[in-house]
Amino acid sequence: MPPERTIFLVDGQSFYASVEKAARPELRDKPVAVGDPARKSGIILAACPIAKSRGVTTAERVGEALAKCPDLVVVRPRMQTYIAISLLITEIFESVTDQVEPYSIDEQFLDITGSLSHYGSPEEIAHRIQTHIMMSTGVWSRVGIGPTKILAKMATDNFAKKRPDGIFALPYDKLETELWPLPVNQMFMVGSRMTKHFIRMGLNRIGDIAKLELGVFKQKMRREMKKQSDIQAEYYWQTARGIDPSPVVTGIRGKLQSISHGKALRSSLYRKLEDIEVVLLELVVEVCRRSRRHGYMGRVVSVAAAETDGERTAWFSRQTTLPQPSSLTHEIADAARRLFVQHWGGLPLSNLSIALTELTDDSVFQLTLFEDRSAVYRRERATDAIKDRYGSGAIMRASSLLESGVARERAEQIGGHYK
Repeated sequence: MPPERTIFLVDGQSFYASVEKAARPELRDKPVAVGDPARKSGIILAACPIAKSRGVTTAERVGEALAKCPDLVVVRPRMQTYIAISLLITEIFESVTDQVEPYSIDEQFLDITGSLSHYGSPEEIAHRIQTHIMMSTGVWSRVGIGPTKILAKMATDNFAKKRPDGIFALPYDKLETELWPLPVNQMFMVGSRMTKHFIRMGLNRIGDIAKLELGVFKQKMRREMKKQSDIQAEYYWQTARGIDPSPVVTGIRGKLQSISHGKALRSSLYRKLEDIEVVLLELVVEVCRRSRRHGYMGRVVSVAAAETDGERTAWFSRQTTLPQPSSLTHEIADAARRLFVQHWGGLPLSNLSIALTELTDDSVFQLTLFEDRSAVYRRERATDAIKDRYGSGAIMRASSLLESGVARERAEQIGGHYK
């Protein structure tokens, strides 16, 4: 049997809001939330502990948050800054162990098994990391400690976040006294729908699942959720017992299966094909650029769209196979436009996305008799290099300057939020 591991899940408290308060000391004692202050219908991305104590919650509308807390300071998000600080925190972790796996922008797994002989006990290492992060970024971190990633995660979410020191260890011998008495909805990956299933089965607490034999639990799941439940049953049974063989993996990206890009649209603005074509081309440009960045070209082009006039709603997703794999903008755009025109029902568009699949290495590509594809690739890669150095807005097609274009706005954003 392999030796037991010591794994951390480190979480940055109210990460976006903490970064903003650290950057602006005058906000230290004020309720702060991150969102778009100009859009009352926008959502709160993060709220500091003071704001949360006033009833402000993540994902609620900015207007609703201000109604609860009139003195709330709403700060526009700066995604590039948050990414940079997240990467800085990764470097802090890597000063302790080379086994670091990002889980999200504000959560990362660390396997510190090999560091114990150099830096002390798990609690001492956790405190050292907390101090280093706080002094470097102003962000307070909570650390869950466990022999598996799943236990480290549940230690953070259910215990470390509630402790003044922000540190909690959840070894196997504490499961029965600490983890199992918790309500079943506090088990990792159990949402509201799954909670209802468990409660109907009489499984109200995590321990109610953990104490069952696996075969008995599978039978209960089959009765509740029909035949296709054995895999789910095994996953939840293992989670309740803290069983998780997955290692902390530093290189988490596997081989890409598809490259896609989409955009939610205001349907009132996208009623005409000439306006929709502008966005369609912009999406294709970005998909092709990403493909070349990763060294891929694709054989299958897919177009998906949602359309509505407020009363009627329709959705379609169609794909076509190219004569040869490509990541050239004009080839992908031509195929995508044909697909869209063929299947669009004519209603105003509310969502549009493009995908490239059946990816292959782009180091070798098919030549044609009537076009110098090699020259076109060189031109597009030169454009990519300009964008990589000076930003996506440094060079763009003239059509993106039309009112229907979204590329200029997207160039100022990361993940749909302002940089």
